[in-house]
Amino acid sequence: MSKPKRQEQEEASSEVTEVAKDILRMQLPIHLPGLGHVNMYAMMDDDGATVIDPGLPGESTWEAILTRLKQADLKPKDVHTVIITHSHPDHFGGAVRMHKEFGTRIVAHRAFHFGGPSGDLKKHTGSSAHQHVHGDDDHHAEASVSDLVAHMEVLERDRRRMQNPLIRIWTALRRINTPAPWKGPADRAALKDSMRWMRMATIGRSKFLPPITHHVEHGDVLKLAKREWFVQHTPGHTADHICLHDPETGAFLSGDHVLPSITPHIGGVSYLADPLKSFFYSLDRVGEISDVELALPAHGHPFADLAGRAQAIKEHHYERLDEIKDIGNDLGRADVNAFMKRLFKERSWGDMAESETYAHLEHMRLEGRAEAHRDDKGRLVYDL
Repeated sequence: MSKPKRQEQEEASSEVTEVAKDILRMQLPIHLPGLGHVNMYAMMDDDGATVIDPGLPGESTWEAILTRLKQADLKPKDVHTVIITHSHPDHFGGAVRMHKEFGTRIVAHRAFHFGGPSGDLKKHTGSSAHQHVHGDDDHHAEASVSDLVAHMEVLERDRRRMQNPLIRIWTALRRINTPAPWKGPADRAALKDSMRWMRMATIGRSKFLPPITHHVEHGDVLKLAKREWFVQHTPGHTADHICLHDPETGAFLSGDHVLPSITPHIGGVSYLADPLKSFFYSLDRVGEISDVELALPAHGHPFADLAGRAQAIKEHHYERLDEIKDIGNDLGRADVNAFMKRLFKERSWGDMAESETYAHLEHMRLEGRAEAHRDDKGRLVYDL
């Protein structure tokens, strides 16, 4: 008997609904692991509309966007602004075409960057690897803020360099020969996968990556749906993730930061030295906002108890950390793949599950609860 679908896995509905004052919810189809749709929100004002997270790149998404806008009596040229909550393709796909054809303004956090960090940011060489700015302070806020500030220089340099086509080719070639940080030289990607990444990083990048015309930071104010919305920088799921808060109506656009029934993916390859710690801080940050009446997620249905859901997600990860500790006691010294196969069900095994396992193991190491070394195959192994 198959398990019922989580709401984030439901296929996109063709219905356009007003979920808050001057805010329309439009579902766009996507087919990604664990997801069946993305919510594109249209914020109506006297000049037209701002849309949030216009789906994946591609013709099918564009046709869905046109259909949903038409249902709302909007034309593409009526969309004067696109806001991207974070740098995953299912959230910025339609932005390129809107900007190219209609001059639409594209807004994202200043840390917006598609692709992982350069090799200069993290070098895992053993138990002393991955030293960073946290020191011994365990306070999430200081850790998260100093973390991203310390790495913004590398991020912005990478972003500038990737505008050069020759640098994009060189970077893609390096990535083909560089396995994930927890893997060894023998774990390089298969040639087919490498060539797919090569095409995306060189030719595809210029076609689907939107030009950000306006960068925002935490605390900035945007005028949307005739009201003032406050930008909340919420690093964790990605380094650049933002949410938007409207104190007047209590509406809160939560993006992928807080989802109603699944936990967002926290990957280990990031401009954040400890993505999980930053995520905990960001969950605390939004959980402390007292006047939220309705959360509007990027996947799934709107929900009421933002603080309660943020706490539940934190508790899920605390349980994961305890589970990893028990697995480590049972396995002894083991690599990320071995931990991953005990932590996740077989249907979920793969790069994403490995990356999330690695993020949790690195969090434990940086907290002094684990040690890491390279084995004779060059893979990271952990002692808990």
